[in-house]
Amino acid sequence: MSTPEPAETASSTPVSHAHPRFAEALAELGLQVEVRRFPDATRTAVEAAAAVGCELSEIVKSLVFTADGVPVLVLMDGASRVDVELVRRELGAQKVKRADADLVRETTGYAIGGVPPFGHATKTRVLADRRLLDHAVVWAAAGTPHTVFPLDPKTLIAHAGATVADVRESAK
Repeated sequence: MSTPEPAETASSTPVSHAHPRFAEALAELGLQVEVRRFPDATRTAVEAAAAVGCELSEIVKSLVFTADGVPVLVLMDGASRVDVELVRRELGAQKVKRADADLVRETTGYAIGGVPPFGHATKTRVLADRRLLDHAVVWAAAGTPHTVFPLDPKTLIAHAGATVADVRESAK
């Protein structure tokens, strides 16, 4: 488990480790969350779970896809994969595919590995896999590949404006 960097300056004034856009979104929503910054990257679910010291399934992956060319964000637990066919059916789309890095940044305002579940550059449709609700607390990126924050999944899903759906790939 990595040790998070302290969130205070010498004058004991709290410092936000979140990306400025995400910090602004938190303030606008009135959310007080502890954003933790780690010296080692938390860009993947495995890295984030190791840094935090939680189960892989307690990490929220914020993944951008396109459904008939329109970006959609899917929130998935870190231990699972998105079933694009289930996403396609849920959205009533003809074709769903993973977005490239440029579209992710254009849509969300963040780079892959640091995309938070809300606070994006554009309003995007959001699906949250139902299994996120299996946990009391989940951890999500705070806008950078080194930062994460904890939140109960119901609050996270509500602030993301997500529709809860079953979009997880079944175990084979």
